[in-house]
Amino acid sequence: MNSFLTLRRPCARLWAIVAAILVAFALPAAAQTTYQSEQSKAEFVLDRTAVAPGETLLVALQLDIIPGWHTYWRTPGDSGLPATIEWTLPQGMTAGAIQWPTPERIPYDTLMNFGYHDTVMLLTELRVDPDVQQGESKIEAVASWLVCADICIPQDAAFSVPITVGPGGTATAASPAIAATRAALPQRAAWPANARLNGGTIEVTARPALADKVTGAVFFPYDEGIIVNAAPQELRISGDEVRLSIPTGEKAATLTATGAAPGALNGLLVVQADGGSAVGYEIAAPLGSGSGSASAETATSMSLAVALLLAFLGGIVLNVMPCVLPVLVMKAMSFISRGAQDAGALRRDGLAYTAGVMVAFGVLVIALLALRAGSSAVGWGFQLQSPPFVATLAFIMLALGLSLSGVFTIGGSFGMGQSLTARGGASGSFFTGLLAVVVATPCTAPFMGAALGFALTQTPAMTILIFEALALGLAFPYLVISFAPGVARNLPRPGVWMERVKQVLAFPLYGAAAWLVWVLSQQVDAAGFAVALAGTVFVGFAAWLWGTAPTASPRGQMWTKITAAASILIALASIAALRDQSPATAAREASAPAANYEAYSEARLAELRAEGRPVFVNFTAAWCISCLVNERVALSRPEVVAALQGQNVAYLKGDWTNRNAEIAQALHKLGRDGVPLYVLYSPKGEPKILPQVLTPSLVVEALNTL
Repeated sequence: MNSFLTLRRPCARLWAIVAAILVAFALPAAAQTTYQSEQSKAEFVLDRTAVAPGETLLVALQLDIIPGWHTYWRTPGDSGLPATIEWTLPQGMTAGAIQWPTPERIPYDTLMNFGYHDTVMLLTELRVDPDVQQGESKIEAVASWLVCADICIPQDAAFSVPITVGPGGTATAASPAIAATRAALPQRAAWPANARLNGGTIEVTARPALADKVTGAVFFPYDEGIIVNAAPQELRISGDEVRLSIPTGEKAATLTATGAAPGALNGLLVVQADGGSAVGYEIAAPLGSGSGSASAETATSMSLAVALLLAFLGGIVLNVMPCVLPVLVMKAMSFISRGAQDAGALRRDGLAYTAGVMVAFGVLVIALLALRAGSSAVGWGFQLQSPPFVATLAFIMLALGLSLSGVFTIGGSFGMGQSLTARGGASGSFFTGLLAVVVATPCTAPFMGAALGFALTQTPAMTILIFEALALGLAFPYLVISFAPGVARNLPRPGVWMERVKQVLAFPLYGAAAWLVWVLSQQVDAAGFAVALAGTVFVGFAAWLWGTAPTASPRGQMWTKITAAASILIALASIAALRDQSPATAAREASAPAANYEAYSEARLAELRAEGRPVFVNFTAAWCISCLVNERVALSRPEVVAALQGQNVAYLKGDWTNRNAEIAQALHKLGRDGVPLYVLYSPKGEPKILPQVLTPSLVVEALNTL
């Protein structure tokens, strides 16, 4: 063999380090683009021949290893060393870290190593400064790697490849392989992943996309000593949740024995799906000592009957939440307008309204499941994390309010969807049911949190069933009234008073529209907010034009309606423009140092708990009315602020106004999939989840128990 040293496996790491030190003092080898030994061939390749200032360039160290031999991943396992690259680059060019492909488990006797057989490309991204000097240059590097079979042999080579700094350039022969390697690199998991220490094991739970088709999963740690590398990893699949049980390594066992906070479990979860190749996902799962997933396990262990009951009760309570109340009062006025004359019409309206609510919930849950299957971390109210949807809802609320104020007419009665069809009051009731669900999503009622947390850990069929129980609860009071004997005879008689009530009801809708525009101001930058305001003006202009059209001449009516349609098109264009706007919430929070809270992150929570401080976490969103009410009537009250300070409680706020995978993961860990959620972490013991409706005395009492 033409290597200067061979190493026996049990001592591989020690002797490899010694060899690396000797190499460092040796004279550098002649620069080359290809290195060949008996065990491996190494080649240094670029994805293109030129790179313009301000751009990036991909460089690959390609290792072709003979059969029976292997090299190592970034965390090598029980023996071995990862490859290293030392760069000598032109001025104005910098190198990132090695981008490691998904590894394999490589057993050897009682050891388990992590690495690669056959061919592997180790990619590095080189960044070129915008003001770098253009011209011909070269990239130089010294690479070292270890190849092993029954023995281990350290190898190294000095490489030099020419590069043109400037525009132009063509793809190299290696470009397709580099692109394929980059496409297959592990990706950051967009779905929740959690971990906890449970005796002598670490339990990793995750909800990857298409979990019902997962046939295998294995975890590769970024940190040494966290798990027993060679131990079997027990896999269990329940619904869309994947769970691995792995024996703890020496480092995790030491942390458990000393009572120190373990921090986070970092690494790759490699998932094998039916009919597909293995895909690696980077996870950073908060690692607690049994307490972190307690609430999630409670939700998972809930029976279906209890979940259905809680969802049904939550739907009933949702009727009195501020989101839904204006629409339901309007529906009640429609109820009065014809119920006294025809009891059959009441029953038909009740059934139509219930059908609208249940259809809307069905569409909502199917969209939710589809997004989660596509690895989107979403939960209850997910559509309100979309600025275009919020703008659309604001425009609808404004238009409905203008209709009630008499600016223009939608239909002949108070059924908000009546203009969408000519089939009478039942169709209006159906579309009112749709609207009630749309406006209900900013609110979370008592009983709903646990039921929805359970629902989203079950099979799709059970999830839909629980959501439909919530829908039935929302529609139930109106359905009961419509079928109650004698209700039609006891309703107030229609009269002029109804017109006055109708006009008064316009103002809650104006308030809803104003609130939704404020939500947009929390989601988008200043330019996006200006676009949204312009859209509201054009909606109002279109409504006014439509209302004046009947009084105009036939030709005037035509041009008035054309202008109104053009205004609506401009409003729709403003909605489309919001898709590309930048989120503004994080920047706004960062610019408010005087607030009595910090922005939530799993790392900050783990840090505070490691210090032994109690922590109060408020998971909230600008579009969540229940959240805003709780903050106003409870969390911002002087007695609550004083109690937080008196007990030295750190206050973290998790803002879910825009989509945030880390917050979605934390909610799932606690058995919830929506906001509001209030959690009190004591220095010892289980986290305590507070009710979804807060009072100052309730919060102070919970803090005093610390």
